[in-house]
Amino acid sequence: MKTFNEWLSAYGVSHQNPTNKLIHWICVPTIMFSLLGLLYSIPFPVEKTMFFNWAGVFIFLTLLFYLRLSFSIFLGFIFIAGAMLWGNHQLALTGTNLPIVSVILFVVAWIGQFIGHKIEGKKPSFFEDLQFLLIGPAWLLHFIYKKAGIPY
Repeated sequence: MKTFNEWLSAYGVSHQNPTNKLIHWICVPTIMFSLLGLLYSIPFPVEKTMFFNWAGVFIFLTLLFYLRLSFSIFLGFIFIAGAMLWGNHQLALTGTNLPIVSVILFVVAWIGQFIGHKIEGKKPSFFEDLQFLLIGPAWLLHFIYKKAGIPY
């Protein structure tokens, strides 16, 4: 199993161009938010609440992945995922058509990602290993941690 730093280094190889990096700062969180919105929208076998829904199940499993890599990244994602889940829950409560909004955001953000990689001149990392889909958000968070002086 790769260490967290090995994952970050491998991911960073195809994320050197400043424009591609900027696009990732916008599109990766948008993809996360919209994916959680899509999962939240799927009917759940028991009464759906803010945490008990398919997005909550996905977050739980994802947090296990991050816990294996880095405890501090795991803690950061508890906050981030919780905030995104809360945002999707609030949208659903307002009567927003969450599935439609989520699909639109998801598609537009992925188009942005592919434009960024076209500019970079390198294919997205997840073409090599699907686990990179979970490393992308952690790669962004590690920059925030570095800036704040938080060990990761």
